[in-house]
Amino acid sequence: MHHVTRRTLAAAGLALVFAASTALAQQPQTVRVRGQIEKVDGTTLTVKARDGSELKVKLAEPVRINAMVKSTLADIKEGSFIGVSAMPQPDGSQKAFAIHIFLDAQRGVVPDRFLEWDSRPGSTMANANVATMVTAKDGTELLVKYKDGEKKVIVPDGIPIARYAPGSAADLKVGAKVFVGAARKEADGSLTAPNIAVGRDIDPPQ
Repeated sequence: MHHVTRRTLAAAGLALVFAASTALAQQPQTVRVRGQIEKVDGTTLTVKARDGSELKVKLAEPVRINAMVKSTLADIKEGSFIGVSAMPQPDGSQKAFAIHIFLDAQRGVVPDRFLEWDSRPGSTMANANVATMVTAKDGTELLVKYKDGEKKVIVPDGIPIARYAPGSAADLKVGAKVFVGAARKEADGSLTAPNIAVGRDIDPPQ
């Protein structure tokens, strides 16, 4: 009886592992896309990536298009939801090299978190709420808070700051810079973008 029970439990455990592995295998791979639009063919964009390669990016139906608009540090307030591209410092703080300000509608859609980033070697990304802002000798110092923690961020003078604004297909034109945070890889090698950020008067976040 006990042997039967153990065999049954073992079989059930293997079935669960197999099911989990199958589910993971079925999840589509995603990649980040940064580049410049070279061609627009209906809902398919030809994007020249930073490494010089050409990527075919098909817009999902429906697709969310956000335009990136030039902004300043004055537009960041306590309570603002921002994304900070930064480099870690020896004291544990983060030195920002670019900031983007999210729309209120993006709260709860864009996860608040801190993670490794691929804009520059060793860089980080913090999507977080601004808790405090103070003037520091090296620029402005922010304390940003996210779900699992907080970071001190030094914002040097003159770094690019952009804000999200509602965009449209009219923004997707040849020469525009774009960023796709999670393009889905298709079997034919093409990419499908559920959302896309396009630079209007400033490049999208890096």
